[in-house]
Amino acid sequence: MATPPHLASQLAVNVLDAHSLLAAFGVLGVGVVLFAETGLLIGFFLPGDSLLFTAGLLCTGRSDSGVHLSLGPLLVAAAVGALAGAQCGFLLGRKAGGALLARSRSVKLREGAQRAEELLERYGHAKAIVLARFIPVVRTVLNPLAGALEVPARTFTLWQVAGGLVWSLGVTLAGYALGSSIPNIDKYLLPMIALIVVVSLLPLAAEVLRSRRAARETR
Repeated sequence: MATPPHLASQLAVNVLDAHSLLAAFGVLGVGVVLFAETGLLIGFFLPGDSLLFTAGLLCTGRSDSGVHLSLGPLLVAAAVGALAGAQCGFLLGRKAGGALLARSRSVKLREGAQRAEELLERYGHAKAIVLARFIPVVRTVLNPLAGALEVPARTFTLWQVAGGLVWSLGVTLAGYALGSSIPNIDKYLLPMIALIVVVSLLPLAAEVLRSRRAARETR
């Protein structure tokens, strides 16, 4: 019995490719991927930044890909996935402690955990939780790590919501804005995705420079 075309496309989806995910699952896929990336350690490899940016671009209707998304439902799905995922990761970390990370054999996850712990120690809970949203892998491991380190639930929730909304809605709207203003945006998609990833790291870079400047002034 032949497989229906829409099921065949979903089975053949490339989870590392934002366009493939969106073509197969649409807006629902955005929410699911963000939930997995920010809430489950197994989702650390998923393309959060590029997915949000590409999804925003596809809302403009100016792409030649044949995929068109609605901006309103997309923003809701992105926000819900990002916020619910982070909260889930925190609760898992609170219940399982450091066992989740200790059992992992992934070098990337271990490096991400180290960077997340450094963020928490250097900048405190609020800044670290917000900044982590903009760093791939770190935004995956910081949530369970915060739970394992017993960061107060109210503090974590407040700042993960703030950081999650700025990240998920900001990157999506950036894709939408650029897609609306640049003709034939498909030709520049890969450079644009690289640019948005770099831009997403600017808050962390600015904070590192500010901390180093403050350290020099206190010497």
